[in-house]
Amino acid sequence: MRFARMPIQAIEPRRLYLQIAGQLRSLIEAGEFPPGSRLPAERDLAKQLGVSRPSLREALIALEVEGYVDVRPGSGILVTAREHTAPDELGGEGPLEIIRARCLIEAEVAAEAAPHMKSKDLTMLEQLHREMENGAADAVTRLAADRRFHLSIAAKLGNNVLLRLLTELLDQRNSLLGKQFASHFDSAKTWAAVLAEHRKIVAAMATRDPDRARKAMRAHLQKAHDRWVRQLDRCAINGDRGRFPGDAGGN
Repeated sequence: MRFARMPIQAIEPRRLYLQIAGQLRSLIEAGEFPPGSRLPAERDLAKQLGVSRPSLREALIALEVEGYVDVRPGSGILVTAREHTAPDELGGEGPLEIIRARCLIEAEVAAEAAPHMKSKDLTMLEQLHREMENGAADAVTRLAADRRFHLSIAAKLGNNVLLRLLTELLDQRNSLLGKQFASHFDSAKTWAAVLAEHRKIVAAMATRDPDRARKAMRAHLQKAHDRWVRQLDRCAINGDRGRFPGDAGGN
């Protein structure tokens, strides 16, 4: 396939996935990729756009939410006849940007909250951890317990601004893009890792040591971020081969 005539431009590194999605959306709407066709191999697209393949994959998931493409295991990325208009939820930050912000904020929140943890607070964290374990097969129960786990730590500071900010960041998982990421990358393996990391957070909070609490929370969210990046990269590589990896990852 030749690409020389396609009006592809290099991408500037600000909200990368939105810029990539915007350029591909324009090409699809202009008829460069008509419905029923497949996008070129991700390796070639990433090279022409001047972006990493994980960033391209993030953009493709956003386009899938909007109804422009269909990510099909074994068939690559199919351009679809768009039959609906998705709500405008893609004007903000992507899941990777959100989890990087959470890593910075929640690590310090945990450090500040640790000295103030009481026995009842630790009991609550233990209970929420058990709910995540017991809800392993129920995504709604599992995510609700995870949300309460993180917010209960933030609530110890008594700062409504921080609590509202973290609530908004956590609730981005319920956006169309957040749910699409989860559908691609959440798995039993992912949640086994998440549960182990939450157990370490509970143990660190129980010491009431700010540094240990900070490290445990930062490690959890950094690993969650890295799991997504690895899976985006793995999906991009396997997407060129016409298949998806067998195990998924996420936060």
